[in-house]
Amino acid sequence: MLLNKKISVWYFISEIKSQILFIGIFAVAVGFLDMLPWFRKISLPLNIPALLGTAVSVLLAFRTSQSYERWWEARTVWGAVVNDSRTFVRLVTQFMPLGEEIRIQKFAERQIIWTYALGESLRRLPFSEKVQQYLDEHKIEAVNIPNALLDAHSKQLKEISASKGITDFQQMQLNEILTRLCDSMGKCERLKNTVFPRSYSVLVHILIYVFAILLPFGLDDSQLVVEMMITFLIPIVFIAIEKTSIIMQDPFENSPVDTPMTSLAQTIEINIRQMIGEQNIPSKKQNTSYYEM
Repeated sequence: MLLNKKISVWYFISEIKSQILFIGIFAVAVGFLDMLPWFRKISLPLNIPALLGTAVSVLLAFRTSQSYERWWEARTVWGAVVNDSRTFVRLVTQFMPLGEEIRIQKFAERQIIWTYALGESLRRLPFSEKVQQYLDEHKIEAVNIPNALLDAHSKQLKEISASKGITDFQQMQLNEILTRLCDSMGKCERLKNTVFPRSYSVLVHILIYVFAILLPFGLDDSQLVVEMMITFLIPIVFIAIEKTSIIMQDPFENSPVDTPMTSLAQTIEINIRQMIGEQNIPSKKQNTSYYEM
């Protein structure tokens, strides 16, 4: 999925404003100190900051690649959630005997609530009014609400199979889809709970700041304005790249590059309600997440 959402420049600047201020003050300070004769004598071969800059670039490339893989995996998993939700309700509609519209509607409504509950659980947000009302009405209490909803699916299928409402083969097909939904839920929870190694972030931070400190001593002192600009711009570029990877590595954090789970849940709801023949289908509203609006 390609992101079409516009990300505020000011949001991104606010994320690195402290680093911008620090590097800016350092660049200006070095520029003024270069006016002093004794300070001008301090110099380093340009190869040293160049070598360090290369090392930082390699580490940042790896970090960005890994962050993008996490983001793309999250989007892929939710694509599977969309497909499996449609398939599950479609097969329920096909397999259930005539006159079982109420049971079909129960499956459909529960699957809709499951998609919303999963997204809100991953974001660790309070459940929306729609989800909470369903949970209260059906007296569902559990530590893992999405898992409890899948259990309710499974129990209802078992009851229908026991009453010969569906065949064993049909039950097996539906259980396979529930298994895939459970797998998708587990993958999302793994991405949510597995953080990027802190030691790697600390290493990259240290190398960027060491590079920023050494860089002006390898530059020509004859043009102070150019020296200050280079001392400021190159480290800021490195910091911006690293901040981008940090934002992207957590796809369920309500950030600008967050997986649009609310939007996908609304798509699933519209599709499912169409599939079961409802007439008053709600239009797709603006998302309730921080950056899906």
